Amino acid sequence: MFSWKALCVGVVLVAATPALADDILDAIDQARKSYQEGNFTAAKQSLDLASQLVGQKNAESFAALLPPPLSGWKAEKVETAAVGAAMFGASSASRRYRSPDGHDVSVRITGDSALVMQFAQLFLNPVIAGAMGKLIKVGDQRAIQTSDGTINMVVNNKYLVTIEGSADSAAKLAYAQAVDLAKLSKM
Repeated sequence: MFSWKALCVGVVLVAATPALADDILDAIDQARKSYQEGNFTAAKQSLDLASQLVGQKNAESFAALLPPPLSGWKAEKVETAAVGAAMFGASSASRRYRSPDGHDVSVRITGDSALVMQFAQLFLNPVIAGAMGKLIKVGDQRAIQTSDGTINMVVNNKYLVTIEGSADSAAKLAYAQAVDLAKLSKM
């Protein structure tokens, strides 16, 4: 059975930044008020807003885990996005890095998505995962590296880390090793 109280408590626990937390709490309070008044459309819209704001907060948390540029490389600005449940939901942060010779690597962390959880199931079966590419280890994390060097890792069955680009496989692996997987696994 759906519990408004459990939803509200869960959203409040995720919202840690005071300024954003106020917006989230305001949206939850408005949803509760609208619900109690029987205005279910407004209640849903307010809850959707609260969910979107929490997604944005998660994306900002992911951004802090992206690595600094490797020696000699330049990093572009971090991009974050939070897409609502209508698009299967997802929060992500990504950053592109450029080498002195013009090659690039992009590192992206994605979470809050049912699709990530489905992708995680593929990682549980080594035979299926192996069919998707070469199985490698990045620290203690199992990863799949495709023939072009793209690396995909699923952390705690809820976060997808993707490293791709025109740089060689060694550069992609170095960026994969530079992602703060320990902190990501604790989120």
